Amino acid sequence: MAQFQSLKDAVADNLNAGDSAAFEGFTHLIPHAAAHEVIRQGIGDLTLIRMTPDLIYDQMIGRGLVRKLVFSYAGNPGVGLLRRLRDAIENGVPRPLEIEEHSHAAMANAYEAGASGLPCAIFRGYKGAGLKQVNPNIRSVTCPFSGEELAAVPALRPDVAFIHAQKADRQGNILIEGIVGVQKEAVLAAKRAVVTVEEVVESFDDFHPNLTILPHWTVTAIAVVPGGAHPSYARGYYDRDNAAYVEWDTIAADRGRFDAWIETNVMNASPEDFASRVESLRGMM
Repeated sequence: MAQFQSLKDAVADNLNAGDSAAFEGFTHLIPHAAAHEVIRQGIGDLTLIRMTPDLIYDQMIGRGLVRKLVFSYAGNPGVGLLRRLRDAIENGVPRPLEIEEHSHAAMANAYEAGASGLPCAIFRGYKGAGLKQVNPNIRSVTCPFSGEELAAVPALRPDVAFIHAQKADRQGNILIEGIVGVQKEAVLAAKRAVVTVEEVVESFDDFHPNLTILPHWTVTAIAVVPGGAHPSYARGYYDRDNAAYVEWDTIAADRGRFDAWIETNVMNASPEDFASRVESLRGMM
């Protein structure tokens, strides 16, 4: 049963040093506020999992909180590199980073396998691809029915999944509309799930039932954080802050500027600050 908590308490109660954690969102509804709370609490030695690591993983990696990254595409979407990620891989700054790279298809199937309680995902993929030469967790199996060679990867079972959504009702059911990536699968695969939402409503009686992506029994904790996906967007609430993504490229390129940005915008900020960050973006969707 979902418990309504402050974001500070939800993170402290559900994420421990050394855990594996997935902060999922696909362009839309990326859980920035939750990631910032992890940085404030200094919870480290993490294995981060995500289909498309972007700014929040760059920030956590840059603060030295991450020992391993399991991912497919990684980058600042529409802009370029993740510079703190690259510094960690190439120079071990601020600490060495182990990486396990997959395709999007592999990540999606691995979450699905984890959600289904299976040990691995089996699918068509990686034929002619070089990733399997550098990732020992990409293997092959032979279909016992057709004899076809198929790809296999371990199931993903994060200790904690973090997502952002538009609404929760008083029972703790979660509503998402718009682009849905693998949020549902990540939550169902995880041992614990923390959801930040734009608002809480009494019920979903006036909404289409298929918008209830996650029933209350799949969620551990819910925190109300208006604007909590910024600078990504939340359909129906605020637009994507494209300027913030462009600006991040120059911020992350300089270690001193990166540290100063984190101190101002994360360490000396709070979840409540996200609401003011999206005021100029409201009404644009």
